Amino acid sequence: MTIKDLQPKAVWENFYGLTRVPRPSKHEGKVQEYLLQWGKDNGIDVKRDKTGNIIFTAPATPGMENRKGVIMQAHMDMVPQKSADTVHDFLTDPIETRVLGEWVGANGTTLGADNGIGIALALSVLQDKTLRHGPLEVLVTYDEETGMSGAIALEPGVLKGDILLNLDSEDEGELCTGCAGGLNGLADFSYRTYAAPEGYVGYRINVKGLKGGHSGMDISLYRGNANKIICRILLALISEYDVKVASITGGSLRNAIPFEAEAEILVPSADASKVRKLVEAKFAESKFEYRYSDPDATMSCVKLPAPAPRYISPKVISNAVKAILACPHGVERMSDTLPGLTETSTNMAMVRTEKGHLTVTSLTRSSIDSAKMALSDSIRSVFELAGAKYTTSGGYSGWTPVLGTPMIQILQDTYKRLFGKDLRITATHGGLECAIMGAKYPNWEMVSIGPTIVHPHSPDERVKIDTVEMVWNFLTAVLENIPVKE
Repeated sequence: MTIKDLQPKAVWENFYGLTRVPRPSKHEGKVQEYLLQWGKDNGIDVKRDKTGNIIFTAPATPGMENRKGVIMQAHMDMVPQKSADTVHDFLTDPIETRVLGEWVGANGTTLGADNGIGIALALSVLQDKTLRHGPLEVLVTYDEETGMSGAIALEPGVLKGDILLNLDSEDEGELCTGCAGGLNGLADFSYRTYAAPEGYVGYRINVKGLKGGHSGMDISLYRGNANKIICRILLALISEYDVKVASITGGSLRNAIPFEAEAEILVPSADASKVRKLVEAKFAESKFEYRYSDPDATMSCVKLPAPAPRYISPKVISNAVKAILACPHGVERMSDTLPGLTETSTNMAMVRTEKGHLTVTSLTRSSIDSAKMALSDSIRSVFELAGAKYTTSGGYSGWTPVLGTPMIQILQDTYKRLFGKDLRITATHGGLECAIMGAKYPNWEMVSIGPTIVHPHSPDERVKIDTVEMVWNFLTAVLENIPVKE
């Protein structure tokens, strides 16, 4: 069985089409052309705005012209993550999908259901001539995952609708009405390198097999951070032996919890066996501590071929390793108003040593702007005390829920009628474009829905098959009941 055999057929066929088109963040050209051609092939008005967002427009069906206009919105880019042993080029290769019982996943890579399923749902609505709806627009934004660039670039007045249905939620049965704001952080240590001393040999330490995951949705699961784990090992080595560090590389995206990291070190030959034992002992500590949240973590320590690499200034590496260990990571505070919701967190996402700079990248989130800035200041303080230059960028505010509106009542009533149970009203710790776009279109009523997706931003990403059909039935029923425009 393939995904094209699943129901609703149109949704899965449209999703399959998207899996054929490479669309990692910052490389959306191919999928933009695909969407433009899709619109032409289906006789639907489509355009690309001057920034790269794709906008479809469809008139109301007869008798529905007086309804409020609806904008269905999703983003075109996906997070390009793969397992260490998977051969895949996200710039050229299609995603290999697999039906796994009740779920659809990919073969060793992210699936791209975040947010390809949202696009597929919206395209299928446009395609289906049996549906009844008022005026429709579909907004497909670019570069959501790494900077929300499409939402930021969207100009006021381009869209004419009154209601935004964001299709990027990841829990069927929940109506998301708010989200966290975010702020990027970058710590930069400058360093010099030195030739390996006589009698030193090189080793590569690799920590992998952690689950990683979405830095908003999964941060409260308290999974291991590969950057933290490897720096914990390095601190022990440079404290107890005259070990030099040549490089550190960990994590790949701001919004993905790092599940793999590696370091190259130089070790006095006479201490090699003792160093290896210490590496194994320090990793064993982390392995035990994360035995439930990250049971599959592994570590290797492999000798490098001669000659040994150049090493980073010991003072700089010592300060940087200590700062990484001291830097906050994970949940800072849970919400007092919505049980189970993370209010404030940070993800220490990436560590790089390249061209004389050791950089540490983070993403801080909070539904409260002041809490977000306070946590960012804590991170800044740690790194500046350690001698790094610290800068922030890409800040955006959260989306504050507005409850009790007629539209929310329609959503609740429709869900109850279809499925015989209540729709849960929630907010998310993830970042949604609603926060940015709503500031430009203050007249919009905004909500977010979607099927159940687990482990987004990781090679374990899955979408639950039956929830896709449930969201389809819910979405199409809601479109039939949009209120009259006053």
